[in-house]
Amino acid sequence: MELGLVGLGKMGGNMRERIRRAGHTVLGYDRNPDLADVHSLQELVGKLSGPRVVWVMVPAGEATQSTIDELAELLEPGDVVVDGGNSRWTDDEKHAEELAAKGIGFVDCGVSGGVWGLENGYALMYGGDKENVAKVQPVFDALKPEGDFGAVHAGKVGAGHFAKMVHNGIEYAMMQAYAEGWELLEKVDSVTDVRDVFRSWQEGTVIRSWLLDLAVTALDEDEHLDGLRGYAQDSGEGRWTVEAAIDHAVPLPAITASLFARFASRQEDSPQMKMIAALRNQFGGHAVEKK
Repeated sequence: MELGLVGLGKMGGNMRERIRRAGHTVLGYDRNPDLADVHSLQELVGKLSGPRVVWVMVPAGEATQSTIDELAELLEPGDVVVDGGNSRWTDDEKHAEELAAKGIGFVDCGVSGGVWGLENGYALMYGGDKENVAKVQPVFDALKPEGDFGAVHAGKVGAGHFAKMVHNGIEYAMMQAYAEGWELLEKVDSVTDVRDVFRSWQEGTVIRSWLLDLAVTALDEDEHLDGLRGYAQDSGEGRWTVEAAIDHAVPLPAITASLFARFASRQEDSPQMKMIAALRNQFGGHAVEKK
């Protein structure tokens, strides 16, 4: 089939290559002309045969909204837009309604795989009407990992991005658990090779995972992570997961704590810890450290 792909960054560029390797035609547009096959969305739409499928792979928010707005004026009834970025599921519902008014279908797709997706395939979670999903199915089949798993029609519009959001929330908590265990192992004198302890967990243990494998790779590159600053950014999806949990009264203590731990990394001198130290000094006479 033919596919228009908007956004050829680290994810989009590799996705274009993987789809082409499966034998499909991909026309890519990016604001960087060195990456693009065409030089405008208008040219992209004009070169695709109907019914067209255009996959949007740009940052969530305004960039996605403006791209979909422009495509809505260029596409025709029966065409389909896929949002494969990290948009919030509530935005999907709005986009689907806006496009449906012009007879254009909409599918949202959460994509996981990062820089490894080109070779390993991408885990895909997509939402939308069956007829719109069917028009995109050859691309889903090309992108997914080999085998029976790795892709799911999660439900109606918004379900794909909601599932990807929860996936990322779980990822937060798993990474936090590995990080806490690593820090504790590094603190004690009795453990002389933390890296090999992590390596030993890669086989035969219940906590083995791809994340653990990546942790070992990171420790092989920098055994004590001395070259890194203790700062971790958070994506919007971690926050959205916690907000959704509040909206639905679902307790997420591990995921919520892992998100707040990211916030703590922004503080070189935590104001909260100043108050805790002051209170411990006041009620118990515990020593405080002065600057």
